[in-house]
Amino acid sequence: MAKIKVKKVKSAINRTKRQKLTLQALGLKKIGQVVEHDATSSILGMVKKVEHLVSVEEA
Repeated sequence: MAKIKVKKVKSAINRTKRQKLTLQALGLKKIGQVVEHDATSSILGMVKKVEHLVSVEEA
């Protein structure tokens, strides 16, 4: 299974509750924090919903 690294690059202030909960579900709390996930369809869908707040690269 492919891995991806997701890095939070923007704040969640003034974002919808759904976007804040998606970031929390991805395990992202602070700006600059990086988490690694398997590239499953559910994870990729969550990343797509907050793509303007995160950066993604293959691990």
